[in-house]
Amino acid sequence: MRWLEVRRHSLTKKGAARGRGSHLSAQGVALARAIGAELGSVAYVVTSASPRAVETAIAMGLAVDDIVDLPSGYAPGEVEFHEQWTWAQPYVRYAELIARGGGLGGVARAHRAVWVGAVEQADEGEVALFVGHGGGIEPALVASWGANIRHAARRYSCRSPPSRSRRCTGLERASWTGSESADGSGDASRSARCGR
Repeated sequence: MRWLEVRRHSLTKKGAARGRGSHLSAQGVALARAIGAELGSVAYVVTSASPRAVETAIAMGLAVDDIVDLPSGYAPGEVEFHEQWTWAQPYVRYAELIARGGGLGGVARAHRAVWVGAVEQADEGEVALFVGHGGGIEPALVASWGANIRHAARRYSCRSPPSRSRRCTGLERASWTGSESADGSGDASRSARCGR
């Protein structure tokens, strides 16, 4: 079985430091280093074209094999910027929006195609890594789960432990295992979880 590790970019600079030097904050670099140390061997790395995604992979200690331009998951009239953080059941809501046939479905398919392509670069037993962005990762998870998303959404929600903020921040994780082809055929088990 081949594995795909899907990660959101790490923590970025805020305030006056934003836009100067690296995109990641010192805390973001430290977090990426820690995650990279836990991750182990990665056969293939693809990131979005955003510098914060590329920097995250490099801070994880990995060379980037490919950089891709991907559409944003924030589709006007469907999902506004960070709106998904307010939804009680974000994956269920994404499934409903994708089913409507608007632009969000195309976003999900584009991201999923990159994920499948990354997995196809890994050999049996190896791990591929994708580093991208919140807002794009979630609809791709829904596209990958298909009809099973309602079950998965109940089992795996993007929430931090109760003592922390409701939304996940920095290097959230979704792991997808299997050898599913780009057309969606094949048998693959998938899992996702939010955490570090």
